[in-house]
Parts: sequence; structure tokens; C-alpha cells
Amino acid sequence: MKNIRRKNRKRPEPLLDAERKKDSGVTKLTPRDDHELDAYKKRALYAAFVLLFFFAVIIGRLWYLQIQRGEYYRNLADSNRVRYLEVAAPRGNILDRYGREIVTNRPSFNVVWVREDNKIDDEWLKKVTRILGMETSELLAKIRKMAHNPGHIPVRLAEDIDWETVARIENNRMDLPGIKIEVVPLRVYHWGNLGSHIIGYLGEINKKELKASKDGLYRGGDMIGKMGLERLREKDLRGEKGRNYMEVNALGFEQRNLKGLEPLPGNDLRLTIDMQLQQAAEEIMAQEDRAGAVVALEANSGRLLVLASAPALHLDEFVGGISHKAWNAMLANPHTPLVNKLVQGQYPPGSTYKPITAVAGLAEGVITPDSVIYCPGYYRFGNRTYRCWKRGGHGAVNLKRALAESCDVYFYQVGQRLGVDRLAKYAKLFGMGSRTGVEMEHEKAGLVPTAAWKKRRFGKIWQEGETLSIAIGQGFNLATPVQLALMTAALANGGTLYKPALVEEVRDPDGRVIESFKPAVLKRLSGQGRNLKLVREGLVEAVNGKRGTGRRARVSDKKIIVGGKTGTAQVVRLKQYIHLKEKDIPYKYRDHALFICFAPAENPEIVVAVVIEHGLHGGSAAAPVARAVLEKYFAGRFASAEVSTVVLPGSMLAQAPLFGQGLAGGLLRQQTKLIP
Repeated sequence: MKNIRRKNRKRPEPLLDAERKKDSGVTKLTPRDDHELDAYKKRALYAAFVLLFFFAVIIGRLWYLQIQRGEYYRNLADSNRVRYLEVAAPRGNILDRYGREIVTNRPSFNVVWVREDNKIDDEWLKKVTRILGMETSELLAKIRKMAHNPGHIPVRLAEDIDWETVARIENNRMDLPGIKIEVVPLRVYHWGNLGSHIIGYLGEINKKELKASKDGLYRGGDMIGKMGLERLREKDLRGEKGRNYMEVNALGFEQRNLKGLEPLPGNDLRLTIDMQLQQAAEEIMAQEDRAGAVVALEANSGRLLVLASAPALHLDEFVGGISHKAWNAMLANPHTPLVNKLVQGQYPPGSTYKPITAVAGLAEGVITPDSVIYCPGYYRFGNRTYRCWKRGGHGAVNLKRALAESCDVYFYQVGQRLGVDRLAKYAKLFGMGSRTGVEMEHEKAGLVPTAAWKKRRFGKIWQEGETLSIAIGQGFNLATPVQLALMTAALANGGTLYKPALVEEVRDPDGRVIESFKPAVLKRLSGQGRNLKLVREGLVEAVNGKRGTGRRARVSDKKIIVGGKTGTAQVVRLKQYIHLKEKDIPYKYRDHALFICFAPAENPEIVVAVVIEHGLHGGSAAAPVARAVLEKYFAGRFASAEVSTVVLPGSMLAQAPLFGQGLAGGLLRQQTKLIP
């Protein structure tokens, strides 16, 4: 029992050292207590650091939002109550070399409907359709098309309405809730369709173009240049959009208008083109529904005076978007109006190539000016007979007569003596076979064949008989009308090949010149002055000689001597049509007609190149077109002599040289006043 009691009795817990010391009347902290106290202090310090850190983060964030990003969030807050609509900028004007307006802008009035809280009912529909002259189904279709857009974006119901319709809408504004008049600039073509391929047209921006625009300047529905200078000079012409700001409520409905930004017009382009010459060229091309191209340029600078591709585009059909019917009609037109024949049309140059063969023959010493070759009307080479265009032959001919009467046999033999590669060398010196760099889209390079080219292209060696065809501009030879004009200019000016220029200057809305034309030389034919002079003499004889093939290019003023060369380019050789009269040959199989010329012969100023697709003969079809351009050019120049005695202020006399030669008199009559 004693043992049991001893086991069940609790043993007293040992006293802590502090309690023992307390009992003993002395209180002291042991090392263990000091350690625990230090731990508590450290924890409190850590907690304080954590609290300070979080306070610092909060304060830093508030500073970032209020100070660093304050402007951004203020704008974001404002955007919740301020809405803006972009205002289209007027595009820059396009003027001809004398400042005559070609393309400008006019205000166009569109009818738009702002949905927001406006409802459609039968009475509203009746009034709107009656005023706009639309069917109800057509009106509802336009509204449904925009149903997925926000309510504040206007729905365009009608475009370019007349003044009478504008007045009706304004008079009935109270009965037409949500209907507004939108004013946007619209292109005006003062010369109709003249120069359509160089001016181009506008169209609504598509998804691909919108995606490619990385500067954010465009929005869906914007009109941009689609072709010609409208496209190539888009950055100059487009201007800067304006903005109309409006205050809206929480639901997005307009409350009041705020101050906006006015749009900035685009830059103006002054071209080198003379629209009176352009008109003369295009009118004669349209007389017999001709297809082809006319190019005229200054012989000593490269400034383009005429760039006419026929048939012309109907620019008014592109305003506001061309219809499928009109587009399909152009695609189906056998004269291919959508093709810019000036730089995209590639034609065998025919006999207009013979001056190159002549220069090459003289330069390489295979002929002299007095070399005589007999032409019986054909030339046998190998097992083939190559015929001259004149069946009876030309008899004994030298260089001058060969050029004047376009003797094929003479140039067959010159080409045979030269070989294809030497012919190609001189053709390239005249700019053939390479792009000219003219400011037009999709320019083709033409073709100057060589022996290496044929081997590479067809895997066959060059045949000497093919050189005979090349020497008269047939075979593989291809050239564009602009290339033919540059080649003729180099012949006329003594061997300088200029880069063709289309834009004379660019001016900003304040009238400051920001870009101007300077002649650029592409190539020079050094050491060929005498040979070029001999060739020019032959070309003058071709127009003025009794047997010259280009007689129909003579101008009425006998003081003006014209030099030129006809060309007839065979499209395809079909024996089944040989017995037919030319008018009975299917149009697409008829020969092309070409003509190149320069004037005045003693000091050339202007060069003209004409290509008439399937026109049969250069002398009868193409030469009269060149004559019409020359007549207009020189008529303007001689008319200027009548006002040459007009007294002008000193400031205007100082500016007179800027007008250049040619039709300067016409400009002076338009832009100056007689001073008593």
C-alpha cells in the first residue's frame, strides 16, 4: 500500500530558474530570456519593414497613375464623354504645265442618318424615300448593311445629291429625325477624260490596303488613289484629316459640339503636260475609234508634253465607285482601255528601228553615207527570200534615200553585216530594252534580243536570218511608245537620253515649292554627232522628199521643217489573208502603224511618237496624228509672237522664262493683262 501511494502521488514540477531566484529574493534574466526577447524585436522590425514596403508600393502606384499616366487616363476619361468624327481632307489639285486646272475638288452633299435614339416608322420612311427618290427596299437595305456598327456612326443613304434635294431636307428637318447633310470633297475633272491613264482615279480602300497602312492614317470607307498619279502621289495629294469633337452622355447620345480641327488640304501637282496638246492628240485618236498611244516630249529636257493612251478611261464612272456593269464592259472592250499602252503596250518598232540600224552601221564602219545597195524588191539569204515593202524595188539607194523611202533590202544587208549583238549594243544605247523610269505604274522593259538571250530563253542558237528581221524592227524586237519617244529625242538632240519627267513641281497648301523638276540624263552617245546628223537628214527627207514615206506629217507652216520615220509592224504573218483587201483582214491580224518625228529640224524642240494598233500603215494612219500635235504646238508658239510686244511689269518679265518654250504665248494671254 505504501508503494502504491508513493506511485500515485504527483511529483512537484521543478521551478524555473527565475522563480527560484525570485523565491530567493533576486530577479535576473537568464541568457535564454535575452535570446527570446531579441527574437520578438526582430519580428516586430520585419513586420514594420513589410508594412512600409506595402505603403511605398501603394504610394508609388498612386504617383504613377496620377503623375506619370495622368494625361493618358484623363484622355481616357474624356473619351467616355467626348466623341470625334474624322473630316475628309480636300485632295491636292492637279494642274498642267501652264497652271490650267486638270483635277480639283468640289463639295459633295451626302444624306446620312444617325440612328442612336431615332426610330424608323412608316411616316419617316415615306418622307425620306419621297425626298430622295428611292425605293423603300433600297433604303432599308442600306440601313441593314450598317446594323452591326455602333449607333453613333452615320448610315449613308444617298451620295452627291443636288441642291434641290438639299433644300428639301433642310425645309423638312423637323420631320426627319436623325437625317443630316454630310459635306465631303469630290474630284472634278475639268478636261473630261483627257489624260485619264496618267491622272488615274480614286476608290474605296480595301482590306489589303488598310492592313498595309501602318501609319493609321486611313479608316474603312476612305477614298485613296487606285491608279495613275492619284495612286503614285497619294502621299502628296491626300492631305491631313480634320476632326469634329462632340460631347455625349453616358448612353453615347450627342449633347453639344466642341471645338474641332480643320482638315489640311493636300499638295498641288503641276505637271509637264500641256493639256491643249493632250486634247489635240486624244481628239484625233478618238475620231476613228483608234487604239494606241501618243507621246510628245521636249527634245532637250525630257519633259513630257503629251501622254495619251487610247481609248481613254471614263473617269466619271469611277467617282463614288464603279459599277460591275461598267467594269465588265471595259474588260470586254477589244481595244483594252484598262491597259496603259504608253508603258504597258509592247510593240515591234517596225521601220522606226531603222535609224538605230543606220547609226550602228555608220559607227561600226560597215557602211558610209555614200554606200549604195541595190534593191530589186527582195533579198535572198540562204534558202529564204526576204521581201521589201515595195514589190518593184527601190533600185540603187544610199543611206539618205534608204531612210527616206524606208528600203527594207538596204537595212537587211546592213543588219547582216553588223550581226545581232552589235545591233543590240546600239539599241540599248538608245534606251531600248530597259525601263525609262517614267512616273507610271507597271512599266514594261520591251525587248532587245541577243544571241545569248535566245540561247537562254529558248535553248537554241541564233540564226543569221533572224538578224535581217531584227534590222528592220521585226522579229523579237519590242518597244513601248515612251521608249520610242526617248529614242527619237536622242536622235534629235545629238545623243543625250533624258529621263522622262511628268511632274514639274509640287507645292504645299501655302504655295511653297517642296519639289521641282531637274533634267536627268540617263545615257549619252558620245562621238556619234556626225552619224546622228546624217540620220536626221534622212529623216527630214522622209517627210519632205517627193518619195518620202512620212509626207503626211508636214505641217501647214512651211517654215517648220519636220523630220520623221514611218513604221509598219507585222502582228502575225498569215498567208490566207494575203489575197484579201486590207479592210477585209480581221482587225486583230492587221499590222500596227507607227510614226516618230521631231521639229523644227534645224533645232529640234519637240518629239512625237505615235502607235496605232492594227492601223496598217504608219504613213497613212500614224503620221496624221503626229501632225495634229505639231500643228497645235506651233500654232500656239506663233500666236505668242502676236503678244510679244505686250508691256509687262518687271516682276512678270522676271518670271516669263519659267513658262518655257512652245505654248508660252497661250499662257501669257491667259494669265496676264494688257497694260495701256
